[in-house]
Amino acid sequence: MHALRGVSVEIRAGEMVAVMGPSGSGKSTFMTILGCLDTPTAGRYLLEGRDVSSLEDDALSAIRHRRIGFVFQQFNLLPRITAQANVEMPLLYGDVAGRERRERALRKLAMVGLEKWAQHRPGQLSGGQQQRVAIARALVNDPILLLADEPTGNLDTRTSAEIMAVVQELHRAGLTIVLVTHEPDIAQFAQRVLSFRDGELVGDERVEHPRDARAGLAVPAGRAA
Repeated sequence: MHALRGVSVEIRAGEMVAVMGPSGSGKSTFMTILGCLDTPTAGRYLLEGRDVSSLEDDALSAIRHRRIGFVFQQFNLLPRITAQANVEMPLLYGDVAGRERRERALRKLAMVGLEKWAQHRPGQLSGGQQQRVAIARALVNDPILLLADEPTGNLDTRTSAEIMAVVQELHRAGLTIVLVTHEPDIAQFAQRVLSFRDGELVGDERVEHPRDARAGLAVPAGRAA
């Protein structure tokens, strides 16, 4: 049995796409192929116009490192080091000098509103703050594609809106984003929703009026923030 069958889809640069489907539908395999963590047994995967389907492991690893950022439901932060050091981690594999690593990490933390928490360890941060650190880490190599696998799965409603506000801001800045979610409300923050079932793409729908996560964070008149 194939995890995916007959899937043909184009995601344009600058799009924000949500991927939905029940467990076993093929959406995780779809994401691992997009992230160059796996290769298809048939067909082609073109990334920036380049067929990466048959590349060797070293070449795929280089693409993952330089061109793709990953965010997961579990934040996957190292608990004994600071937020800044966690964000710097991908740069350790790229022969980036210490001063540049620190500067780039701090810039990315500022992008997600966490520059004041740079020296805090994960255990000193809320779940939403930890996910922001994970997003900053995913951005530190300036990827062309951000893959987010259930990025709000461990968060409450308001914190989920905060994270989606960050994601939407990155999208407005031109980043291509693909996110897996089980939550229809989260999918509505995207421009487009791909639906999988039994290894097949069964839906590809435009979201006419994507939700604006910033609106969900607005404070009603007469109430303090």
